[in-house]
Amino acid sequence: MTELRQATYRVAGGYDIHVSEAGDPAGPAVVFLHGSGPGASGASNFRGNIAAFAQAGYRVILPDLIGYGASSKPEGIDYTLQLFTNTVYDALRQHGVSKAHLVGNSLGGGIALLLTLDHPEFSDKLVLMAPGCVAERESYFVMPGIAKMVSNFGGPDFNLAEQKRLVSNLVHPDFAPNVTDALVEERFAVARTQPKDVLVRMRTPDLSPRLGEIDKPIFVLWGLNDEFCPEAHSRLFLDHCSDVRTVTFGRTGHWVQVERAAEFNAYAIDFLNG
Repeated sequence: MTELRQATYRVAGGYDIHVSEAGDPAGPAVVFLHGSGPGASGASNFRGNIAAFAQAGYRVILPDLIGYGASSKPEGIDYTLQLFTNTVYDALRQHGVSKAHLVGNSLGGGIALLLTLDHPEFSDKLVLMAPGCVAERESYFVMPGIAKMVSNFGGPDFNLAEQKRLVSNLVHPDFAPNVTDALVEERFAVARTQPKDVLVRMRTPDLSPRLGEIDKPIFVLWGLNDEFCPEAHSRLFLDHCSDVRTVTFGRTGHWVQVERAAEFNAYAIDFLNG
């Protein structure tokens, strides 16, 4: 397992954002932005990708978003896309990152987009896996995966079995037997510390009307069987972005970087190296 260096930064609002890092500190920075869901964190979402990018010479940076991982988890607030973006950007700048490639899955993809729109000088290339925030928030609620994620998260009866069910929902049934107990336990430990507000008070805008403003090279990867963010949304990037390429994987769900780790690593590193 690749050793991770750890740091925590106090950002605006008095929140703490935790950052893990691997690879060459002098290498080009690649920031991995994780998605939402009970127990999510930077390390757990990208465990199968860290070593490959580090070995390719990159400085691998894995922030835990506000409300997730080892970062602050405030209650009684709306978890807006702007809040996620502002707090992680503040932490990254304190971490000494002035420019980076952004790799984002689901909510993390939406954060990568807004961060690029707000701070275009910060972003280099974007690798997006089933990025969210490119449709109205309510349209995601009709997706079958969202219905399957209804659970007793945040309650006293939330347990490891329920955590495993939630993680398994993120992947294609063919891959579900590969969901390890270690991953489930890692995410369960985080989920037990999260307030329900992390999910029930999440507020995300539709950024699709602004995609044409992004002139960075973009690589979009999607699972054809994604039940959370429809693969058809890849066309939004093809239609509106000036420099984009896409790959769709069959028999793959919402976690391309996990379900297709070796292929994802090879494709993404080649794109960043180009």
